[in-house]
Amino acid sequence: MLDRYDGLGGAAHTMTGPHILVAGGGYVGMYTALGLQKSLRRGEARVTVVDPRPTMTYQPFLPEASAGSLEPRHVVVPLRRTLRRTDVLTGRLTGLDHARKVATVEPREGAPYEVAYDIFVAALGSVARTLPIPGLAEQAVGFKQIEEAIHLRNCVLDRLDAAGSTTDVDTRRRALSFVFVGGGYAGIEALAELEDMARYATRYYDDVRPDDMRWVLVEAADRILPEVGPEMGRYTVDELRKRGIEVRLETRLESCVDGFVELSDGEKFEADTIVWTAGVKAHPVLTQTDLPLDEKGRVKALPSLVVEGTSDAWAAGDCAAVPDLTAAAGQLCSPSAQHAVRQARLLAANIVRSLRGEPLRDYAHKHAGSVASLGLHKGVAQVYGVKLKGWPAWFMHRTYHMSRMPTFNKKARVVLDWTLALFFRREVVSLGSLQRAREEFERASR
Repeated sequence: MLDRYDGLGGAAHTMTGPHILVAGGGYVGMYTALGLQKSLRRGEARVTVVDPRPTMTYQPFLPEASAGSLEPRHVVVPLRRTLRRTDVLTGRLTGLDHARKVATVEPREGAPYEVAYDIFVAALGSVARTLPIPGLAEQAVGFKQIEEAIHLRNCVLDRLDAAGSTTDVDTRRRALSFVFVGGGYAGIEALAELEDMARYATRYYDDVRPDDMRWVLVEAADRILPEVGPEMGRYTVDELRKRGIEVRLETRLESCVDGFVELSDGEKFEADTIVWTAGVKAHPVLTQTDLPLDEKGRVKALPSLVVEGTSDAWAAGDCAAVPDLTAAAGQLCSPSAQHAVRQARLLAANIVRSLRGEPLRDYAHKHAGSVASLGLHKGVAQVYGVKLKGWPAWFMHRTYHMSRMPTFNKKARVVLDWTLALFFRREVVSLGSLQRAREEFERASR
């Protein structure tokens, strides 16, 4: 395997100094690289970001993109365009030997190769935490990436089309059954936004009414949205049930083979759409490194975000176990975008400080609270102890996340989408055929 930088040009070739390798192009990876890009003097260091995707997805806006309130392209940030002074490699990190300071990268095409570095940043984030449930891998879809959001939008509208075009009762019932497993932010917001969109879309169908659809939320715990507190969690359950959504607490998905859903409370029914949002776990590739990990597979980090036992490795975000200095002893920072963005900014600043021999600063941020959208003009929030619901919470959700959206270009496009929505009706067009682009040509070729 060859070093990616031997004899090659690009941003890395024009810069000297230590080579900083950032593994991951999500919140932490992109914001860290952006901070380094702005702070490093020319020639002080060179930075490389490795990620399987050429874009960073702003996940809090995935539900709105899925429901058609935002253009999907406007919730992703192109890494190469944003990180102009950074080399971006589109590939997967498959191994790391920090003792040798060598990472193994597997590109989309071609053989894996090694990348030598001087400083390593673990910004790999998290992946869906799945369970060995029969049929789950074959039938369900997650909700962490833009393609999953687009797929779900197409799937819901496609199922409405199928139900409105058949006379078979069982086919219709299955098509109009939607199951979401997991009562955290991702599950609640995705369910609420898509149900809101589907309810609106039924006005264009003669034979499909809102009451014909069955939306089911399955949650193993006795509450949902624990981040907003018990009171707001109960309010959310009540609001969802008022909309006809079945909220099944203390219930588990036992099986979904071929779309036949079996729940732990004995309920059995068929559903074409099953969405899994039941938690996340640290990126599993971390087990293929020699970095110190905790019992949950996260990289052990100090409050300064330096990896324990090292001076040239750093970690932040969902893949890192970072002490929460604002909480009781032994508590760790929760896996949230709020922490990830702030940690990334400190991480970039601390790397620059270490290069210049300056003292490092510790990460300390008291969680401000949480906001969640429950569909158009509906939401729930608890911020600095203040509880909001309905339109004020929804407005706060939009305002906060718009302010956190990277780059002015994307902020402007998001605001423009929202402004146009004030004057034009919601788009409820399915582009599901894009996933089967060659089907018609193949049929004609037979």
